[in-house]
Amino acid sequence: MPRREGVRRPLAALLLVVAAGALAGCGIRSTSVPVDAGAAPSRVPCRTAGSDSGARTADDRVRVYLVCASELVAADRTIDDGDRLGGRLGMARALLAQIRQTPLAVERRAGFTTAVPSDLTVGEGSEGDPAGTLRLSAQPEDLSAEALAQVVCTYAEESTLVTDGGVLLGGPSDDYAPRGYLCTEETKARPQNVPTLSTPSPSASAR
Repeated sequence: MPRREGVRRPLAALLLVVAAGALAGCGIRSTSVPVDAGAAPSRVPCRTAGSDSGARTADDRVRVYLVCASELVAADRTIDDGDRLGGRLGMARALLAQIRQTPLAVERRAGFTTAVPSDLTVGEGSEGDPAGTLRLSAQPEDLSAEALAQVVCTYAEESTLVTDGGVLLGGPSDDYAPRGYLCTEETKARPQNVPTLSTPSPSASAR
């Protein structure tokens, strides 16, 4: 028995040397420290083949902005003809309805979400507000940065809702003057910061 154990020990050592050589030959470095390569990279596409089904015309198609991968990404939607006939306020309400609802199934699969509260509404400006003002049911500054960016950039796509290059928004209280908000490429890439215009002077309403 002692002789057999003496033979096994050199044989076991030889097998370990051979195994280590094989690993080295394959380009694999042996290590006793666990390696954490981190989570697999995200592959959220942030684009869809088409959010709506059926034929669409330029008159009923609108562009809205949703959140995807911490950015604002444009999505195509359709609205009813009656929304355009409702003037500026009708369009503002139709667009807000699009971005406050849960994204469509195809959009959710692509990674789209919305930060706009489901109960947010929009109305006309108050007497004495600058022409072109829209007032939300919540103070713009009280919305999350992403929600405000979605509203501003979505409204900025509609020329009738833009005044002096920006979107004039106020809240429900007349104690707070409306402000002009800008949608820039930086806003879309980093919606945590929505730049503002200088507060416009009150003028006769053109609504």
